[in-house]
Amino acid sequence: MTRPMNAARLPDALNEVTSWHDQVLQWLERIYASPSLYKWSLSNPVTRWITKRRTQQIFDLMSGFVYSQVLLGCVRLDLFRMLQLRPLDLQQISLKTKLPEEALQRLLLSAVSVGLLEYRSRQRFGLGALGVPMAIHPGIGAMVEHNHLLYQDMQDPLAFLNNAWRGGMAEYWPYAHDAQAAERVAQDKFSRYSDLMASSQEFVVQEILGAYFFDEHRCVLDVGAGKGRFASELALHAKHLDLKLFDLPPVLELAKATFESKGLLDRLSLCPGNFLHDALPQGADLVTLVRVAHDHPDDVVQQLLRKIYEALPVGGTLLLAEPMARTYSQSADGPTQTDAYFHFYLLAMGAGRLRTPEALMLMMSEAGFARVELVPNNMPIHAQILLGRKSKCLP
Repeated sequence: MTRPMNAARLPDALNEVTSWHDQVLQWLERIYASPSLYKWSLSNPVTRWITKRRTQQIFDLMSGFVYSQVLLGCVRLDLFRMLQLRPLDLQQISLKTKLPEEALQRLLLSAVSVGLLEYRSRQRFGLGALGVPMAIHPGIGAMVEHNHLLYQDMQDPLAFLNNAWRGGMAEYWPYAHDAQAAERVAQDKFSRYSDLMASSQEFVVQEILGAYFFDEHRCVLDVGAGKGRFASELALHAKHLDLKLFDLPPVLELAKATFESKGLLDRLSLCPGNFLHDALPQGADLVTLVRVAHDHPDDVVQQLLRKIYEALPVGGTLLLAEPMARTYSQSADGPTQTDAYFHFYLLAMGAGRLRTPEALMLMMSEAGFARVELVPNNMPIHAQILLGRKSKCLP
């Protein structure tokens, strides 16, 4: 590692795991490993589906990289938008993509097998259920292309874990390792990362706007505003709000252009700064922190939460939204591959971490916030939402 990292605080629920629970799991492991049980489970109609499903899950884990490359190939050929216009046969797609039919056919058949494409009449190919979102949401394709950097960095996973911050992903985020990046890094590096985050933020924005009512607020400070995608959508959604944006100076220039393109400059105040070193501007009764905390280690997040608390008036509110890890109790419902993805993605980007809602709520409470709560939303896979309020009462 190029610099030390702090380990995550494990959930308290793990301390409640008893020895008899361990014994039961060890007994189950021995049962699962029995060749005779495997043969019996396949012959029994009641248990056969369980064995088949687990076999498929193991195969999917082994084949996951191939699936991701099939997706990347389709994105780079622009197949999804091409087939959204109308279904095409192999020869037609070959002419458009300039790939030989024999090789292209393998990509198309693979895309069908994972649900990206479907067979249509007259030996044509059309969009599958998973291909439709790829065609209509450009941000997904941008993230697929971006993930290629992550896969390159992780070719040797153990070498990656020993030194995760020297790959293409770390270079993509200029201020992950350099507190003075705003003075040293060219504007185009800030622009490319901000463009990616803005294009991939659509689903997160909709989750927040659909789950929380902003009527009680008059002024919002968006910390780590990036290109201003969330803040500008919020300004259009809640027309009574004034917006303050806090980020590094070169990033705020991009946000200003976003607001100008939407005719919202009269409601915007730009507040350049670095929350590692600078105090946050006051005057807002709501502070939003969207996909920021998970980019940073615990000590930085705790420092930022205290600064937000100090900047808010009595009765003010913090809204924190980002992808979050499943809790120990939720893990009993089944595995979630999204946790594995974000654990490695955030490591490759810097020193951030995927945290559970409970861990973030505890950090908010330690910063001084009261009435910390989880706001229900429809698609937690995109983001979960936490609220904390600065108490109106003296402690």
